[in-house]
Amino acid sequence: MNDLDMDFLVGDDDDGRSRRGSRTSPGSGSRRGRRRRRRRNRGGFLAPMLAAIVLLGGVGAGGFYGYTWLRDAMTVEDYTGEGAGEVVVEIKTGQSASDVARTLQEQGVVKSAEAFVDAAAAADMSASLQPGEYTLRKQMSAAAAVKLLDPDKRLRETVTLKEGLRLSDTLTQLAKQTGKPLREFQRAARDGKALGLPSYARGRLEGYAFPATYEISPKMGAAEILTAMVDRFHQTAGKDGLEKEAKALGHTPHEIMTIASIVQAESGSVEDMGKVARVIYNRLDGNPPRKLEMDSTVMYGLNKYGVAATNADLESNSPYNTYTREGLPPGPIANPGDHAIQAALNPTKGDWIFFVTTDTKRGITKFTASEAEFFRFKAEFEKNRAGG
Repeated sequence: MNDLDMDFLVGDDDDGRSRRGSRTSPGSGSRRGRRRRRRRNRGGFLAPMLAAIVLLGGVGAGGFYGYTWLRDAMTVEDYTGEGAGEVVVEIKTGQSASDVARTLQEQGVVKSAEAFVDAAAAADMSASLQPGEYTLRKQMSAAAAVKLLDPDKRLRETVTLKEGLRLSDTLTQLAKQTGKPLREFQRAARDGKALGLPSYARGRLEGYAFPATYEISPKMGAAEILTAMVDRFHQTAGKDGLEKEAKALGHTPHEIMTIASIVQAESGSVEDMGKVARVIYNRLDGNPPRKLEMDSTVMYGLNKYGVAATNADLESNSPYNTYTREGLPPGPIANPGDHAIQAALNPTKGDWIFFVTTDTKRGITKFTASEAEFFRFKAEFEKNRAGG
């Protein structure tokens, strides 16, 4: 290796002297200094150029592989097609699109959670996924999965419960319409605290299983269904201002619900409910108060059905016999709807003391403050009943 090569590799000190040390005579310093400066200039140009060549070569090879890695990393894994088989997926209340995506990936519906999140965003459904159970397929594309999560495709049963059903009949209807054992509903109905009953219900579900149409998923148990009905009662009670209005009328919420249940049972139509409620208040608040004498309460206490109690029925010792006991019965005799509750809170003005449903087929009820007229109405009822 010649001096030029060694100088290029070793380099010079800051003062221009070689790090090998000088073996030349002082007289040759000027010429050698000029040669060193020329070599330094050539070295100062060649070194960066060689470094750039090496670096560019690295970027060329590494850049290709880096691009390939980034491309693969940014490609979201997804199945294609509509999938096969069947799997039931539940979206729970409060779950985000990311939560749902993880569930779908875990259950083998989509290949990656990221693919579903992207597909939901593309379909503008990220914020509109609804709780419920859905039937999907294994290994389906994320876009196809999003389409099957339409709220209208939820697995659900519609259960409708009429106003005025007794609790025993309500539970029977629930068992029939859902296919769940009646004993499960009966057992759940006994735990009023677990169902969220208000304190004034005294632990009894009768009167507080609000009649309405409910959407029930297959996974809902008897307790969940009854809890939903109690929740619906709370909504109605809040809307109607039950506690505040009851206090204004001088009654407890439980008494109002008892009155509402009698109104529901005794009324031939929604239009009559306010008048029936007024008769109840006029009897309770009379001077002196009168017994309610409602056949519906007597029949409830005897676990019988019908519009008219017999003389034997009227002699029963049931606490629901309002012919022999003063005031209201211990609690509701059915589950009243919103119209009956509003009638109990807002009775129609009037002085009526009596009413008779003279034509049960057509739902015609007549009201009066006269006892003599009451007996005429009663005769009319008997005549219509005898005529079939």
